[in-house]
Amino acid sequence: MNLRKFEEKVWLSTPTMHGDEIKYIREAYETNWMSTVGKNIDEIEKAVAEKVDCKCSVALSCGTAALHLAVKLAGVKKGDRVFCSDMTFAATLNSVVYEGAEPIFIDTEYDTWNMDPNALERAFELYPDVKVVVLANLYGTPSKFDEICDICKKHNAVMVEDAAESFGATYKGRQTGTFGKYNVISFNGNKIITGSSGGMLLTNDINAAAKARKWSTQSRENAPWYQHEEIGYNYRMSNVIAGVVRGQLPYLEEHITQKKKIYERYRDGFKDLPVSMNPYDEETMVPNFWLSCMLIDKDAMCKQVRTSSSATYVKEKGKTCPTEILEKLMEYNAEGRPIWKPMHMQPIYEKNQFITVGDKDVGKDIFARGLCLPSDIKMTEEEQDVIINIVRSCFE
Repeated sequence: MNLRKFEEKVWLSTPTMHGDEIKYIREAYETNWMSTVGKNIDEIEKAVAEKVDCKCSVALSCGTAALHLAVKLAGVKKGDRVFCSDMTFAATLNSVVYEGAEPIFIDTEYDTWNMDPNALERAFELYPDVKVVVLANLYGTPSKFDEICDICKKHNAVMVEDAAESFGATYKGRQTGTFGKYNVISFNGNKIITGSSGGMLLTNDINAAAKARKWSTQSRENAPWYQHEEIGYNYRMSNVIAGVVRGQLPYLEEHITQKKKIYERYRDGFKDLPVSMNPYDEETMVPNFWLSCMLIDKDAMCKQVRTSSSATYVKEKGKTCPTEILEKLMEYNAEGRPIWKPMHMQPIYEKNQFITVGDKDVGKDIFARGLCLPSDIKMTEEEQDVIINIVRSCFE
């Protein structure tokens, strides 16, 4: 079995630059448009809106800023309850807390690792007055939007779609980032398209987009002096960052193709192991394959113990666990990562309500048995073969 320590680290997911980015950064520099206005911002707002087929896009400093403004536009206020994806990055729901509202976590389902429609329906039965749902598309895979949208419509609830990880993915031919009334994508350094930072709010509501632009520039009023009648934020994207995004956007489909090849090589390399890859419905969904993840079968798990900040395991022949695999990857100079730890398991949110179906806790189970594999576009096939063999060695 080919096992060797990598001389250069194999990363989880890093930016893939093409050269056009520096051209637009230089353009911003040479024209002296270095602040939060300029051609780069105008061009990426236009290009992304056309790509996802929505009327308006607002370029912002990060995906979290976009989420915060989306939550405000959805009308979330102090004392409200909001239904949120449970297995996601904390930013998805932190914006709800910024507005003084209470996140209620909706369990995950195995088919997509996203919000469980059945658990969401049960949540509305328990809390019929909730009017906002914040849903995330995990690891680039679309959610079950037919079911989720129908439930939101039935209960007259506004959906905020966190498509931070799924830019370029589609559900029944429709781009993610368009299913909510307010939607968000991210250009963080590890995303499929990067600006090093940055994010975008997407909506078909022209007035809402105008409101978001105003809020994002400290809510300045139309006056000859600095006049403020409501709270604002310093959330607008820099024209320099927009230059990086502008140079990246033409390569979105190429990046998706390369990420898919990585996913498929893992799937084929593990086909005789007791594992499965992060799932999706091939008839309705085309993920962007941002991260390739794997789930170890329950009967192939060795004993694993996790505390709030550490993990250990007991080695068993023919079995393994995420902790062993991640440690082995690190030993060979490769980066993996645990699956997102569900929000209802986080110390800061463990007292919040968690809604599931029956006595299941799908997110907890996926977190226990799953991990994210090195998914960097610049990883060679030979390097990926070594990664596959490292994982296979853990089952010996």
